[in-house]
Amino acid sequence: MDVRAYYRKIRETEELLNGDHFVVVSLDTPEGGRAGVRTETSRAVAAKLIAEGRARVASDEESLEFHESRREDRERLEAELAARRMQVMVIPHHDLRKPKERN
Repeated sequence: MDVRAYYRKIRETEELLNGDHFVVVSLDTPEGGRAGVRTETSRAVAAKLIAEGRARVASDEESLEFHESRREDRERLEAELAARRMQVMVIPHHDLRKPKERN
């Protein structure tokens, strides 16, 4: 493999990408890479994955679905963490009655 051609291809791919962060969708690879896994990456990493043929840039719809699922996951996690922080005090029933006054 020609190292100069490899890095030239990465630079050319990076120049084609506009923006700082991208959602990429993985492709099947001979090394066992699974297709369809979505990940948000930086511009440099996205360019490398695309140049190597390991991923492609996600469509607008795929990107929207990815961000929506991440938002839902974050909300679910925050709710779970809030539920763990909730403190419960158990008070026996007889302690809730007012003490009787003695004459």
